[in-house]
Amino acid sequence: MGIPAWIWFVIAAVALVAGLALLAADRAKEGSRNRERMRWAELRGWQFVEEDERLPRQWSKGAIGYFGAQLAVNVVAGSTFTSDGRRPVFIFDIETEGQIPAVVVAVRCNRVHEVPLEMWLSSVPFQRQDMPEMLGPIGQRYAFADDSEGARKVITQELVDAADSLGGDVGVAWLENEWVLASVAPNAGPSRLERLLRDLGEIADIVDPFDEEYDNASTPGRHWQAEAADDIEPQN
Repeated sequence: MGIPAWIWFVIAAVALVAGLALLAADRAKEGSRNRERMRWAELRGWQFVEEDERLPRQWSKGAIGYFGAQLAVNVVAGSTFTSDGRRPVFIFDIETEGQIPAVVVAVRCNRVHEVPLEMWLSSVPFQRQDMPEMLGPIGQRYAFADDSEGARKVITQELVDAADSLGGDVGVAWLENEWVLASVAPNAGPSRLERLLRDLGEIADIVDPFDEEYDNASTPGRHWQAEAADDIEPQN
């Protein structure tokens, strides 16, 4: 004996209601994240934009490459003080296939890093296409770089200790172009992001110690270029 048609109708209706409820919950969560990030930016005197499709294209390593970031949303741009001076920063959610897998925090250095370096937690399934060469464990993380000799010059004990202090919710920290970046869980709030900014600032000071030749005011290209993100140029 077959199942009556009305039962299938009820099942379909329940599934539809459940799906709509999940969609509404996701939108409410995204709206809450958006408002929280905007308030944080206002309190810090930083800039905020809801999305920027060009920003993630500035990088291809770490979480950007792993998650295949398509869009940056809830973007905050500003600057923060470190022991070696003020550095521009970005904080943004990366969006892939309509989902937000991580928040990326980026702190800018004065120089371009000669060797891109990724530092992944061992508990993270970090393999992806075009993965750099694994150099081996460094503290609680694994190091990856295509230039092993150059990378080993960068990996000092001070850097290893600083990377270890980032926390278990930071899947990867990496050096790319003139930036120090890290990804953290998507539910990270402003207080957690503030701590991560401080920690990344310490790493920036380690790999890019202050040199008067590279003073912020005199270094060509020091500021984020307008063609990269003309609506969210970091404030000084």
